[in-house]
Parts: sequence; C-alpha cells; structure tokens
Amino acid sequence: MSPLLSVTDLTVTFPTDTERVAAVRGISYHVDPGEVVAMVGESGSGKSAAAMAVMGLLPEYAAVSGSVQLHGAELLGLGGDAASLLQTIPLRGSIPGGVPTDPTIYRFYEMLQVYGTTLKALIHEQFGDGIISAINFRLDVRKVPDPQGGQRAVITLDGKYLPAEPF
Repeated sequence: MSPLLSVTDLTVTFPTDTERVAAVRGISYHVDPGEVVAMVGESGSGKSAAAMAVMGLLPEYAAVSGSVQLHGAELLGLGGDAASLLQTIPLRGSIPGGVPTDPTIYRFYEMLQVYGTTLKALIHEQFGDGIISAINFRLDVRKVPDPQGGQRAVITLDGKYLPAEPF
C-alpha cells in the first residue's frame, strides 16, 4: 500500500539578523490511509513549523527543502494558484485550522467539538424556564497573534437571551 502522505528530509529555516536558524532538521515520516499520526515534542522543537510546512502555510521568508508528497504528487514548490486551491476549506468548520496547544484552550475546543451543536439545549437545560429563547446564538473560536509570539485563541459566545422574568 502506498502512503497517503510522505515527508522526506524536511528542513525549515528562518532568517535572523545574522544567520538562518533551522527550526526543523531533516525529518521524515509517512502516513498510510486510515492511520493517525501525532507529532510530540517540547515547546519550540519545531512541531508547528513542520506541520505548517507540510500544509504550505509558512511565510515566504521561510526556506523549506525536502519532499512532501500527497498521493504521490509533490506539494513543495507549488505555484500560488495550486497552493490556494489545496488550502480551500469546503465547508466552514469541516476542517479545523489547527488544534490549540494550551491545555485549557484545548479542553474548551474539545468540548465545542463534542457539544457545539447542542450547546443551546444545554443552556436551556441549565437555566430551565429562566430563558425563553436564545436568538442568533453563535459560538466562535478564532486565532489571533500573541504579542509575545505565537497565537492565542479568542472564544466568543454571542447571542441575545430573553429572560422569562425581568431581572
């Protein structure tokens, strides 16, 4: 069986004021159809840089070398149009943009994945007749740049709630 994804000798470097720094040094792995693979390592070990390189999401100033093949087709070095087409998400929320690494955020993210569609019902269950209805109920998780580097998740619970009795 041929691998679904094959990564060979992947190297990612970023420029600094004086030299290029290697964030990923020659990693290789493959993922067979139906297989689940996890990248595990300490903070700053290059997990995110490697994953972003495979998905073609690194900034232009990052130098990426090696080979990344999906169903045997080379992904590194694709033109802008081909890369954009591969990064298109068919339905909102059908492919998560990333999994939060902060344990607290991850637990909340996991709860949203499991209970997101029934969260409105859970609110009614919790408050009983205290809330007549929730209008335009929306739950949003988005990533924003962190001033100290990396990204943070911003979680917004939005809607209008009509209480059964005045406050």
